[in-house]
Amino acid sequence: MLLLALDTATPAVTVALHDGTSVVASSSQVDARRHGELLLPAVDRVLAEAGTRLDAVTGIVVGVGPGPYTGLRVGLMTADTFGLALGVPVHGLCTLDGLAYASGLDEPFVVATDARRKEVYWARYDNARTRVTEPAVDRPGDLDLRGLPAVGAGALLYPDAFPDAREPEHLSAAALASLAAEKLVAGEELEAPRPLYLRRPDAQVPKNYKVVTPK
Repeated sequence: MLLLALDTATPAVTVALHDGTSVVASSSQVDARRHGELLLPAVDRVLAEAGTRLDAVTGIVVGVGPGPYTGLRVGLMTADTFGLALGVPVHGLCTLDGLAYASGLDEPFVVATDARRKEVYWARYDNARTRVTEPAVDRPGDLDLRGLPAVGAGALLYPDAFPDAREPEHLSAAALASLAAEKLVAGEELEAPRPLYLRRPDAQVPKNYKVVTPK
């Protein structure tokens, strides 16, 4: 097994390589505006650090969000392209699940990432491996989660709603790869690599748009 994991659902552009036993290389950069520019160089760095080539990869793991439309699709399209070119399976994993796994918590808690518009993407967990609610997007002030620890950039951004905010702030693909490897070894089926947007993209066709066609 040699899994290439990547995620662009948050401001972190993160890539990792996992050999079925441990993470052999990883790279993460936080820049919400340069997902497309940073992702492929990060893949090259990770492969070089591991001393291997892309054609040695046996599977792709990609974070499916939730996340903003533009950033999220960079990772998903790249993963699909690699899968087609290499003829290997592409597995999806919820980005929030990767953050939960990285927390290592063995108690009920919340993962919250920044959804912009003064909202968070969030879900509740019984422990680092067990999500108990579907991912959702809401205003922090509308949530009653003050009795629970919380991880993720959304938790750190809104301390009134998440007074017990903890690290990690951003997802590392190392955690995503480790979680995927653990599930695959256990014979669990991973998600399809389909985006979890939760809301419509910001960019939309204006109302009363006039289509001009040649005569």
